[in-house]
Parts: sequence; structure tokens; C-alpha cells
Amino acid sequence: MARAAASARSPQPRLCGLVVSIGTRRAIAMRGANGGSALGEVSRFDATPMSRPGHLRNGMAKICIYGAGSIGCYIGGRLLAGGSEVSFVGRARIGDQLRRQGLMLSQYDDRRWHVPPERIDVSTDGATAAAADLVLVTVKSAATPAAAAELANVLRPGTIVVSFQNGIGNADVLRAALPQNTVLEGMVPFNVVERGPGAFHQGSAGELEIRHAPALQPFVDEFRKAGLPLTQHADMLPVQWAKLLLNLNNAINALSNRPLKEELSQRPYRICLAMAQKEALALLKRANVRPARVTPLPARWIPRALGLPDAWFERLGCAMLTIDPLARSSMSDDLAAGRATEIDWINGEVVRLAQRLGRTAPVNERLCALVREAERCDVRPSWPGDALLAELRAAVSAPSAWHDGN
Repeated sequence: MARAAASARSPQPRLCGLVVSIGTRRAIAMRGANGGSALGEVSRFDATPMSRPGHLRNGMAKICIYGAGSIGCYIGGRLLAGGSEVSFVGRARIGDQLRRQGLMLSQYDDRRWHVPPERIDVSTDGATAAAADLVLVTVKSAATPAAAAELANVLRPGTIVVSFQNGIGNADVLRAALPQNTVLEGMVPFNVVERGPGAFHQGSAGELEIRHAPALQPFVDEFRKAGLPLTQHADMLPVQWAKLLLNLNNAINALSNRPLKEELSQRPYRICLAMAQKEALALLKRANVRPARVTPLPARWIPRALGLPDAWFERLGCAMLTIDPLARSSMSDDLAAGRATEIDWINGEVVRLAQRLGRTAPVNERLCALVREAERCDVRPSWPGDALLAELRAAVSAPSAWHDGN
């Protein structure tokens, strides 16, 4: 099968003894992974495959990306580059760009792929998913109910549906609307940034994670050939919460209005994140949920590492080693574009967990309120680290902030 030729990798840095992963849609800091933007030589890929993997109905596995945003276009493009048959459902703007430009995909380790326009099948019509054997839902969480309703009208019984979305409950929404389909929770550990029309960059490392199901197995090889191997789990809830703990930084990064690397180099911002994570971890302990270990450092140790002085944090390898210097969180991108954020499906999940347990989550509740205020502002706020930290400490100290500090 024809495939993209990868450019030579840059030399590997020394291994770090302490590494922390922080979410951007999550940016993972990996031991021994080279960071930086993908500025190496482009290797053009002719996406016309010599052979077709994944033989199912009519001899071909058909995959539909429902939600052609940054994540959807990147995963779908990589699958196309690996030889899969892929269709996209998305907004007209994205469709026009893909028909003109095709897909230019890049990765933090300097590898690149190109899928020409003639290989792109994109539509605004959800009925495109009717022919699919596998549907990957990559819409924003707020759009999940509408997506579920549309898919319920077009999917054949037995079609596999995977929710590659933020938050905890999106798969449940899909499952309730699609009783004749297998719906699986998935998790995308890396961040993807749109760099231009049809250009999407994976700025951090990580492998796709998904709930195990026998019905999924015919598709596993397609992801492997695309260079996107699936890590399967019997229970995805600990994995989802582990990612959400990291994604609690999205709100802090959005409020700072700074690139992630700059934000996380400043201890006051990191302490804000540590407070949000400690609050969530205490609630998860009460709920008997133990977050999966998705980083080299266990989740319960990350807040302590975040509180280290700047020099120690950087020296011990706690800085994000594989994140682009200009990368920002998806929530920051949403504020910049005047879009509604996913705050209710990230920090809001912690607040709802607290309510179910009869507790409060003042840190995450205040972050939710601040982001909602920023969504309504004509002029976007840029919170200094000290000011944001003082705001969160005041929320914890408020008389109504009865919470579990253990």
C-alpha cells in the first residue's frame, strides 16, 4: 500500500525523571519525545491506495467522520492516508476548503501527509452516515443531542458509533438515541490545531483510547495502518476522568489569553490548575472512581508537581516537551473566535459530580462562571496569574464554599 514517507526525526532529548501531561484538548508531555512544530520537509502522499483493508460489507469498510472540525479532519485524514474509505459530515465552510485544498496533515515530530482534494468526500448532509459501517462523532459536546437525533434517522442497525469528544456523558446521549447501534466511548489524547484551510497539526503525542467491544475489532487494523493505533479498555470511565483532570487547564489557559507554554511556565497559573485538580480528585475519591494512569506521573501526584517553583518545574521535566510554543487550548480558540466553549462539559462535570455527592466544587464552579463571563464580553479578558489565583482562593474561602478538601 502506498503510504506517506516520514521525514527524518530530530534527535531525541534526554529522558526526564518527572513528566506531567497537561491538556490542550490534551497536550501530553512524553519522556523522550521531541517537541516543536512540524517544520520539516513535506512528504506528499498520493492517497489512492493500492489495496483496501478492512473488508466488510461490499468488500470495503466505510468510515464516516460526523463533525469535520480539527479533530475530525485530522483523524479522518490520517485514515484516508492509510487507505481507508472515509466520508466527512461538517459545515459548508470546511467542506469548501477541503474540496479546494485537500488535507495537509502534520505532526509534532516533523511528519506530514497530504490527501488531494479528489479523495475528499465531504457533505453537510447527515444522511452521508447512512452508508457507514463505523461513525466517529467529533462534534462539540453541545451539539451531541442534535447529532444523536440526526444519526437516529439515518444509521442502519448494527453500525458502530464512537464518541471521540470531551466530557463524560456524550456516549450516553448517543446510546440513548441509538438503541440499535453499538456506541463506544473514545478519547483523543493529543491536541490538533487548524493552521490554515485544510491544514491540521497534531501538536502533542498520544494514542487513541476506546472502550473494547467485539464489534470494533474489524476496524482495528485500519487505525493501525493509519498510524493511529487504538488502545482498548474494558472500562473507559477512569480514562475519561483522567483526561478531564488534564483538560481542567483549558479554562485557565483560556482566561490567561496566553500560549500554553507561556501560561504553564508561570507558577500562579499552575497553582490554579493544581487547585482545580485537587478538588476534582477529592470528589472522585468519594465517588470511588480512580482515574486511569494516562501520564508517566499518577494523577494524584500532578497537583504537587504543578506547585513546584518555576525553575524546579522546568528542570525536572514538568514543562510540556511536545507542545508547540504558540499552541493554545481549544477553549482559548473558542473564545478568540467568539464561539461557545465546552466549559460545561469539562469543569462543569466536576461541579455536577459534587452536586451528586452533596458537596460543592468552588474552584471549578468559579472557573465555569469566569469563562461564561468571558463568552459574553465584547473585549476578551486576559487574567494575570496572581489575579486569577486570588479569585479562586477567594471562592474557596467564601462562606458558601463547603467542600471536601481531603
